[in-house]
Amino acid sequence: MDTLPLVSPEQVGLSAARLARVSQWMKDWVDSGRLPGMVTCVMRKGELAFAEAYGKADVERNKAVRPDTIFRIYSMTKPLTSTAIMMLYEEGRFQLDDPISRFLPAFKSMRVFAGGSRGKIESVPAEREITFRDLLTHTSGLTYGFMESNPVDALYRAKDGVDFQTAETSLAEVVDKLATFPLIAQPGKAWNYSVSTDVLGRLVEVIAGEPFEKYLVEKVIRPLGMVDTDFHVPKEKHGRFAANYSATPEGKLSLLDDPAKSRYLKPRKVNSGGGGLVSTAADYLRFCKFMLNKGELDGVRLLGRKTVELMTMNHLNGDMADMGTPRFSESTYYGIGFGLGFSVMIDPAKAHIVGTPGEYAWGGAASTAFWCDPMEDMAVVLLTQLMPSSTYPIRRELRVLAYQAIVD
Repeated sequence: MDTLPLVSPEQVGLSAARLARVSQWMKDWVDSGRLPGMVTCVMRKGELAFAEAYGKADVERNKAVRPDTIFRIYSMTKPLTSTAIMMLYEEGRFQLDDPISRFLPAFKSMRVFAGGSRGKIESVPAEREITFRDLLTHTSGLTYGFMESNPVDALYRAKDGVDFQTAETSLAEVVDKLATFPLIAQPGKAWNYSVSTDVLGRLVEVIAGEPFEKYLVEKVIRPLGMVDTDFHVPKEKHGRFAANYSATPEGKLSLLDDPAKSRYLKPRKVNSGGGGLVSTAADYLRFCKFMLNKGELDGVRLLGRKTVELMTMNHLNGDMADMGTPRFSESTYYGIGFGLGFSVMIDPAKAHIVGTPGEYAWGGAASTAFWCDPMEDMAVVLLTQLMPSSTYPIRRELRVLAYQAIVD
């Protein structure tokens, strides 16, 4: 990593011998042909104690993955968009329980799915309006088209549906179209992973009075010194962009997005606050450090300490299992809550995984992940490119390997 020199793991209470298990684990996954390549970093007490790149960024061209390889981070975009909207919250522009229809009138009178099929969907009026807090916690009643478990998901997937990743119109048009579809649950009643953060991107645009991508890059990404994070890969960096893969039924790699032909190579009209960014391990570590520092990095403060504390508390009524149907998640449902933009660990025993109450995390569709643990003053970033993220249990395995290395 260019931004943080490596220190001896023992200096920060980690065991070098135990961290070597992470190296072996990376090697096993890549050498078996199941993952193309990966970058893994472990930071503790503000120092980088482990950073390794192994395997290929582009298997077809035989290009090695490097510390500065650029990856599609998909839903790891969400914490950055959440940071942007919370910066506007700190300016007093809105309250968390304000209805979003204050800024997006199309969401004024939403309806909620009550049965039927795509041909004839029955719906009832929403009992209350969607609030900012609902969007930040994924309790808005919105969904994702790739869920495929509800007739409303099918509306998103239809030819005239909504897809923030591929739309060529404008963020305003896609969000207004979204408001014409019924919700899959009453606002505030259930946890459903969704395009909520994409709607937050549109709210940033409306409230700030400038394009969402401009605000995010100029007010969040660049001030944090995240030099390679953006909604597209500029020409001079094309050679550093990784290929994206899916797994075949036999556990081999199938090319999904060729970095030489990818739509990420040029700017686009619709930028997804829920999943549109590319980034590097060094850049995302800077974001983690900013969060662990409670809103400040290298003399630049974007959020107040109390705001970061609020964002990283559990805002659900119980855990995700109490409020969600396990249709999909970047984390387990038991013992894990959700804050304003992150999953939040409530109870490691209930989650059946080593960890710390209060740690916050998320991952992306191409099997990327990060987590920050304030109590241990630790952050871990994992970048690879394999879709979907549910293919292999690499996140859970890495959690065990990272935590077992703590020896102080």
